[in-house]
Formats: sequence, C-alpha cells, structure tokens
Amino acid sequence: MENSINTLLEKDFQGILKRYNTPRSAILPMLQFVQKKYGYISKENVETVADVLGLSSTEIGSVLSFYGMFNTSPSAQYMIYVCSNVSCGLHGAEKIITFLENRLNIKEGQITVDGKFALRTVECLGACGGAPVVQINNTYYENMTNEKMEKIISEMEKQ
Repeated sequence: MENSINTLLEKDFQGILKRYNTPRSAILPMLQFVQKKYGYISKENVETVADVLGLSSTEIGSVLSFYGMFNTSPSAQYMIYVCSNVSCGLHGAEKIITFLENRLNIKEGQITVDGKFALRTVECLGACGGAPVVQINNTYYENMTNEKMEKIISEMEKQ
C-alpha cells in the first residue's frame, strides 16, 4: 500500500516541480502538499520527497524541524499556531497563548482530550505587520485579541 501512495505522491510532485527552476526550491510546496493531503508528514513521505528531489531525508528533516507549521505525526482537527517572534511578542502574543491555554485547558504543545485543538508556538509566521498573528490550519488571523480568539474557538467548537 505504501508503494502505491508513494507512486501517487511522485506523480503529484511532478506538477509541483515544473514550477521551479531548481528541485530544492520545491521542498516547501511539496511538504505543504503532503501535509494538506494527509494531515501530517510521515517518515515515509519525507523519504519520498527526498527521493523525488534527489536530496537526503536528513536535508528534508532539517526543513521540517525549522518550520513549526509542519506536523510529523497525526494531530488535532484544528492546529493553532501562535507566532512568538519579536513583533508578535511585543504586541501581546503571550496573552493570546495564556488565553488559549486556559480556554482549551491545555499547555503549549498539547492536544485537547477530544483531539479537536492543538496549541503550538512558532518562531515566525511571516506576517509581522499584523501582529500578533495566529494561524489555524491554513488560515491566518492578524491583529489577534483574546476576544477575537474566543469568537473563533467558539465557532470551531460548534463544527
């Protein structure tokens, strides 16, 4: 079964590769594709990405470890990432993190008992002009406040 999955991924990756002059430039788009398709990036999928790009799995792993937005194991339905870099930190990211920990009854790095929410801090989400920034799955929320966060969480709990 894994071989057929890898073959399908390799076909999908060919379309991604066509958009880039050098294979190494396609690392992030390929990892994003895998995560969107499977919800996380398995060791086998890391090896497939590495094989397609002609790189080592260690090189792909170093990209995974640098970017906090990638999951290397199955996770929650809603992955909440709070930027903790300087701009977001100065604009209240810590208050957002504390609010979410209390609201969801988890600590940073944990998943709620029902598996619906996971909370992580990340070094940078690349949206400093909208600090503090929260990313939930693939959606960015800028200029975040506890009140806005409450409204978003309440809506997601209904789903």
